[in-house]
Amino acid sequence: MNKPRLSFWAIWNMSFGFFGIQFGWGLQMGNMSSIYEYLGAKESELPLLWLAAPLTGLIVQPIIGHMSDRTWGRMGRRRPYFLVGAILASLALLAMPHSSALWMAAGLLWVMDASVNISMEPFRAFVADLLPSEQRTVGFAMQSVFIGAGAVIASKLPQWLNDYAGISLATGPGQPIPATVHWAFSIGALVFILAVLWTVFTTREYPPDDLEALRRRKGEGLGEILIAFREMPSRMKQLALVQFFTWMGLFCMWIFFSVAVARNVMGATDTNSDLYKQGIAIANNCFASYNFVAFLAAMAFLWLGRVMSAKWIHVISLACGGLGLASVGIIRDPHLLMLAFVGVGIAWASILSMPYAMLSNSLPPARMGVYMGIFNFFIVIPQILVAILLSRAMEQFPQVNRLSAVVFGGFCLLLAAVLTLRVKADDRLEV
Repeated sequence: MNKPRLSFWAIWNMSFGFFGIQFGWGLQMGNMSSIYEYLGAKESELPLLWLAAPLTGLIVQPIIGHMSDRTWGRMGRRRPYFLVGAILASLALLAMPHSSALWMAAGLLWVMDASVNISMEPFRAFVADLLPSEQRTVGFAMQSVFIGAGAVIASKLPQWLNDYAGISLATGPGQPIPATVHWAFSIGALVFILAVLWTVFTTREYPPDDLEALRRRKGEGLGEILIAFREMPSRMKQLALVQFFTWMGLFCMWIFFSVAVARNVMGATDTNSDLYKQGIAIANNCFASYNFVAFLAAMAFLWLGRVMSAKWIHVISLACGGLGLASVGIIRDPHLLMLAFVGVGIAWASILSMPYAMLSNSLPPARMGVYMGIFNFFIVIPQILVAILLSRAMEQFPQVNRLSAVVFGGFCLLLAAVLTLRVKADDRLEV
């Protein structure tokens, strides 16, 4: 069908749910490593404890994509999955700060990540479903704007609760996790569900052109995922390698940056010390900084895309991020860390939009959801490898520590920038 152009506010409404999703992700990225360390995790255990995110993404996203391609009902095609995932993720966010043992926090992370993936995967296909090809870049960039906004607030929220609401950062017997984290995760649960509900109730989906054909396709099993994998478009294969090294680098940053600042930059040796908590706060400020920069960069990309191809935007952005992250290895001034993360923010805005802008027009509409799920393979498989290999390396080689893992992540982003040059996707963006 010929899809009508949508207004700015219609695209706003269909993307607003990503604000809540990223609010939940932002709380996880900024706080899970410290939560694990508060509960007694060792340095070498952190990568394995973070396996929930990539493993649930590997399993859940292609399955949800496959199912949503074949769904149609009163709530539409993608929206039922948004809603179910949001409810489950919000419940997990409420429960997480009440973890009294390491196994409990790890288990809740599995539940939360599986639920977030249920909500998040259909959102990528949602843009391609509802927007004509010339507006898809606007749709993906709008998602990046909300991702940046949600992550900025989530990253700063625990510190704001301490600074402006007087909520305690104290930890100790009977209170292993600070009260600021308890409040932040509870607020995050509310924001997550309300933002997704906004999209669910303000956006309508187009019915399939042929309902009878859709009913026939419902009988296709999960083997269709393997068939689609074998028939991947060539541009998707080229982008897959870029994604592989991009997300390897990001995963190193998310797992280790907060605790690297506290341990290696600030020199804290005790998780209950003020120095450790100061380091975590500085790291959260860096996360907020890069997400705020990503918010601004995503808006700038709407203009820049008229004069530069998505490919070159992505090459330059990844190079900025790689240089910023790698420089953490030589920076000891917390203020310079904030400056380094400006480059990370530019890269993050591009990572969230440009690969999808390059990819979406090469995908068949009937397989949009499943291909978006398969594309996620090349996001989560490198994270699994990082988790397994780095945990072993840290056990065997003392020189491989939190900080060196962050620097390695920077070099992965630089390699991804080089690999982007091989992608045959030079068309300028339609905005």
